[in-house]
Amino acid sequence: MPSSPSHDAPDVADPTEATIGRRLVALVIDWLLAALIAGLAFGIGYPPEGPRQSFVIQFVFIVFVGLFVGLFGVSPGKRAVRLAVINRDGAVIGWWRGLLRTALMSVVVPALIQTKDGRGLHDLAVGSKVVKVPKAS
Repeated sequence: MPSSPSHDAPDVADPTEATIGRRLVALVIDWLLAALIAGLAFGIGYPPEGPRQSFVIQFVFIVFVGLFVGLFGVSPGKRAVRLAVINRDGAVIGWWRGLLRTALMSVVVPALIQTKDGRGLHDLAVGSKVVKVPKAS
């Protein structure tokens, strides 16, 4: 069974242009959307009250972002700042790699340790990289 859908990831530019600033803005947007979804689906307020509610928001974040990134190459936050996640061949990484990548990223440490080309441990673990998507013409 192939790990990615038959469609390609969004057209991308130079992978070195995926700056930490853009990544952080995308992360904040995605986290707030996950908190909103958790609030609507499970009645959780923000800020969360206790570890149980925090865990539910984190779980929603992993599923929400992981599936979007795995199946479409972008999450809503990444799309807003024109970033995409692709594999070595330039295609989407597939749903299970998207979920694994996001779960690893959500524990923070893998995302903080990066290679010279800006790939975190979570990207290395699933064979992905974050790249900048050019403006539509």
